[in-house]
Amino acid sequence: MHHFNVYEAISSGTIDQLLLIPMFVLDFLCIHPFNDGNGRMSRLLTLLMLYRAGYIVGKYISIEQLIEKTKESYYECLQESSLKWHENENNYIPFVKYMLGIVVAAYRDFSDRVQVLVTSGISKPERVANLIRNTYGEITKSQIMEKCPDISRITVERALSELLSSENIIKIGGGRYTKYVWNRDKE
Repeated sequence: MHHFNVYEAISSGTIDQLLLIPMFVLDFLCIHPFNDGNGRMSRLLTLLMLYRAGYIVGKYISIEQLIEKTKESYYECLQESSLKWHENENNYIPFVKYMLGIVVAAYRDFSDRVQVLVTSGISKPERVANLIRNTYGEITKSQIMEKCPDISRITVERALSELLSSENIIKIGGGRYTKYVWNRDKE
């Protein structure tokens, strides 16, 4: 009995690709084809295969970051699922469940991001203000622009200077590393 052929299953279309992609990635990680960079390569393969299956959420939300944030679970599930892989007696389920969780988290983040754009009949400067208000701790201009891809740099800068002059936000540091924080004392 040879390994379950994930590649054949993908081409035959009999099993859902969302289940097959993590299985394929697990096989790749167990084969460990390169001396270095297998993890990185596995994440690129994950993205590519998700795109090909029509799941393009990775264009908007960093799947790599979501994995990075849950590294302990990632390694636990990877270890659990690769146990006895060479004897062909491994259990794919822990790794598949973990990866499905990552995809769901990515769509949830994406949906939150879209929701903000849709529900906000509020102006762009107000959105910048809300973002800073709802950020605990400090935020940089580039983080603001990353979270509001539809707002131009000029608009963000104008909003920041208005918020500074009305003392709603406080500026920390200077130059490239300038951060902003909501002035909670003013509330």
